[in-house]
Amino acid sequence: MKTPINPFKLAMQEHKAQIGLWLGLASNISTEICALAGFDWLLVDAEHTPTDLRTTQVQLQTIAAYPQTHAVVRVPYGDTVLIKQFLDLGAQTLLVPMVDTQAQAADCVRAMRYPQNDGQGGVRGMAGARASRWGHLNNYPQEANAQVCLLVQVETREALNNLEAIANTPGVDGVFIGPADLSASLGHAGQPGHPDVQAAIEDAIARILKAGKAPGILTADEALAKHYLSLGALFVAVGLEVQILMRQSTALAQRFKATAVDLPAMQKGQVY
Repeated sequence: MKTPINPFKLAMQEHKAQIGLWLGLASNISTEICALAGFDWLLVDAEHTPTDLRTTQVQLQTIAAYPQTHAVVRVPYGDTVLIKQFLDLGAQTLLVPMVDTQAQAADCVRAMRYPQNDGQGGVRGMAGARASRWGHLNNYPQEANAQVCLLVQVETREALNNLEAIANTPGVDGVFIGPADLSASLGHAGQPGHPDVQAAIEDAIARILKAGKAPGILTADEALAKHYLSLGALFVAVGLEVQILMRQSTALAQRFKATAVDLPAMQKGQVY
């Protein structure tokens, strides 16, 4: 068996925008519902949620049943051992948060890749895990480096200062802008829509494109998402399943609670 082509990485190389959704419930059930929705990619978040290695594997197996959707995993941080473990689970595309320097980006690249004789290898340890379909992908060690996809997350003032160096790191496929942490780093905590933050995001997208890499971002604001896409962002998450559940359930309850006083009282013995 041949190692599967990474469709997300290929789409970005072809400058095809990919629309995604954030997953934070650590549930295979909600993951399957979202996988059926039609998004190009789903982000399994192991940084800010209860998601761990075991729940990540279950979610990866769930998404794999729907090949029109690609699984991206955000690891807790850029640790060589953690990156190896999440890759061994079968994830092809990883998002590494809080990458502030070129040195950190280069470390992530090495962690993503097996040692090779072409000078493009890394330090990923060898194992016959799920990534190789338990050994059924005979040439996985030789083919994996070409199919893994590394997205690094810039979300601080320091990262913006080092953006060109980070984006130009060989082996970095895309640069994701983290609006929430970036707003805090720029002195506007909790205000990703602040003009200063938005100006920094727009500038970052342009700089990432100039470096020849794919820019990405997350926003639940539909108008902003379309704006980022118009600027050239190539992988955009347009919502979070936790937030969708919270907002829609709250709105539904409020609509009925607000009208409950107007509902006629049920007569004794009335059926429902």
